[in-house]
Amino acid sequence: MDKHFTITIHDENGVKQFNVHKLLKKLFFYLLALLVSMGLLAVGTILYLHYNVNKMSEKRASIEKAYKNLQAQDLLLQGSIQKTKKSLRRKKEELNAVSDSLTEIEKMMGLKPITNSDLQERVNSTKLTSKERAILLELVPSGSPVPYHGITSKFGYRINPITHRKEFHKGTDLRAKLHTPIYATANGIVEWSGFHKRSGFGNLIILAHSYGFKTYFGHLSKVVVKSGQFVAKGELIGYTGNSGMSNGPHLHYEIRFLQRPLNAYWFIKWTQKNYNQIFEKEKKVPWQSVFEAMSKIQIVKK
Repeated sequence: MDKHFTITIHDENGVKQFNVHKLLKKLFFYLLALLVSMGLLAVGTILYLHYNVNKMSEKRASIEKAYKNLQAQDLLLQGSIQKTKKSLRRKKEELNAVSDSLTEIEKMMGLKPITNSDLQERVNSTKLTSKERAILLELVPSGSPVPYHGITSKFGYRINPITHRKEFHKGTDLRAKLHTPIYATANGIVEWSGFHKRSGFGNLIILAHSYGFKTYFGHLSKVVVKSGQFVAKGELIGYTGNSGMSNGPHLHYEIRFLQRPLNAYWFIKWTQKNYNQIFEKEKKVPWQSVFEAMSKIQIVKK
């Protein structure tokens, strides 16, 4: 079998023929195929690498963009944190100021600081709504029992105008003409109504109120309520006079807490407008207990 092939070359010098062995022919084709394959592989690799480089570039650009966004958000967050810190410092200063003011109010009201309690609990122990204030002013004596025209004899030591001896005056003598209407200064029960010879008050009315308070109205010309009767604040109970040991028409007005006499003047002047003044002026009343009792009252809103 012939394993050679002939290569014929035509040029200007004529025709030349060369005989090539068939193995060389196969080797040539294999080499050509290898070169073509390597070329295709190289092109594919280049295209693949180019594709990956583009993807990596896009990913890098995306990461850089996200990083810049995070930096911007971080700057905003840092600014917000600084503002929050400043706001918290201001709030802390305000809370300290409120706490100091609340301490003054607690002292003024005779309240003992509540240990291990937050500010809200302390505020709740001293805070009353306007409705609760109005109720307190109905339950505890407040305001004048007669139109206020001044005081003829103050609370405290004085020379008794009848005995001319120095004595402790437990009440406040209010200036009033004969037969001036007298009104209850708080809701209460009539404990005594009539002539009271032993005290020297003549015609006397005693009202028992909530939380241990009592009011005394002495030297009356006439009483219009009976013992055991309930009276509301502002209700007519009698008329001023000059009965008993008295040197002229007036109203002897007393306020007692658990039988201890109090200066009625501060209660006469006690209103919604100067609501806190009583707590500063009257220290004999444990106001904390009164407020705790008030907190138990359920106010039904209609």
